[in-house]
Amino acid sequence: MTKEHSPDRLDVKAFAQAGAHLSGHDTLLKYKRLAEEAHGLHPDLRVDWAADGEVRTTHGVGGQVWLRLKASATLPMTCQRCLHSVDVPLEVEREFRFVADEATAEALDGDSDEDLLALSREFDLRELIEDELLMALPVVPRHEECPTDVTLASSDEDFEQASADKPNPFAALAGLRKDNPDA
Repeated sequence: MTKEHSPDRLDVKAFAQAGAHLSGHDTLLKYKRLAEEAHGLHPDLRVDWAADGEVRTTHGVGGQVWLRLKASATLPMTCQRCLHSVDVPLEVEREFRFVADEATAEALDGDSDEDLLALSREFDLRELIEDELLMALPVVPRHEECPTDVTLASSDEDFEQASADKPNPFAALAGLRKDNPDA
């Protein structure tokens, strides 16, 4: 009998013991927090992902539960240089080792190079995918080369007038030099 695995309620240990594989081609709209970061959402935007489970022996300890995750998406965002839309490609490829519980994960986290998660019989794989894609977002999204020239100008007339009316703070130094040419 083959067990059906669901990404919404994944029994991680059974998934790994079966050496199972899951993949999906989801609409971005399923990932609400990620969708909030997008500029100009439409239903054709997709998140492609694949997950593989396995039981490994590492560090001389057998029976360790592992999950390999690959995910990709293209997110429309606002270029912070030209303020036009830019498609930001997101790629994630990570491995996670599962341990008995949160306390164990926290205790081992400082000494471990692996990403540790707590075992669950109802693990939300899509939540992990969304978390990883959110962490892959650039701090400042921008084009490699903006499609239009970026002009730097102020459009605040009050600011321009205040700057023009304000005396230069170094003008007093210029006056001192005229009074004392040897300085």
